Amino acid sequence: MNSHPLESSTEQSGSLPAWKCGSQSILFGQLPLLMGILNVTPDSFSDGGEAVKLETAVKKGLQLVKEGADILDIGGESTRPGAEPVSLDEELKRVIPAIKALSVQTQAPISIDTTKAEVARQAIQAGATIINDISGFTFDQDMIPLAAETRAGLICMHIQGTPQTMQKNPEYQNVVTDIKAWFGERLQLLFQAGIEQDRIVLDPGLGFGKTAEHNLDILSHIQDFKELGFPILIGHSRKRFLSKLLNRSVEERLAGTIGVSLALANQSVDILRIHDVAANRDALAAWDAISQRVS
Repeated sequence: MNSHPLESSTEQSGSLPAWKCGSQSILFGQLPLLMGILNVTPDSFSDGGEAVKLETAVKKGLQLVKEGADILDIGGESTRPGAEPVSLDEELKRVIPAIKALSVQTQAPISIDTTKAEVARQAIQAGATIINDISGFTFDQDMIPLAAETRAGLICMHIQGTPQTMQKNPEYQNVVTDIKAWFGERLQLLFQAGIEQDRIVLDPGLGFGKTAEHNLDILSHIQDFKELGFPILIGHSRKRFLSKLLNRSVEERLAGTIGVSLALANQSVDILRIHDVAANRDALAAWDAISQRVS
């Protein structure tokens, strides 16, 4: 089992400070951290139904950690294009037991993937230390006050529209500069709420209101996002744009996912949110061993 990049202080790793997530501090290293995806949903786009039962979810979560996941991201509401919203009670029923069980069986930090403040609140109480909000803290007006109160680590993701509407006709003047400007507005609100910079990670939101071309523009301009001074997370795993590139079904997107992971590592991305942890971990280790020897 891998060791997790946790420290009790804010030691520096490279140019980024430790990511402050409640009582945990997560250090960034030479290679991207890997966030393993654990969907406890019946309808997620690529793994829906795989980990709905609690016993299965816990087993899968522990397996992701064993394979090398530095962080577990647990979600109970599918955000695939066209997905219908899930009720508060249903989402709580899906995620809270899994978080409670996993938080006592692994030291890996746990992230709750939700747009609902009450789900985030109960997830933090159950043992999560990170809030991953795909709306960038826009869908629920109580989310920013909760984030300030809990002192959790935060992932602020860009989305255009909602999961129901986002892929109908996404448009930008310039996708990179438009997203950077949007981040600036969201960060101002987070700072005004008293949330410190070292608690925040930014995610440009591949596939959330973007065409395949938009996604490729984002993936080739990671340094533009890193200029904002925050860790950058990318969630590209098994995404639909890979099918447009490769003409592959969702079950055949692993090689494409790994190719993107290596291209992102080459641009010093900080966190990769992925389904297939072991394969990505091995590919990154091999890439790193060679790249260190290239003059």
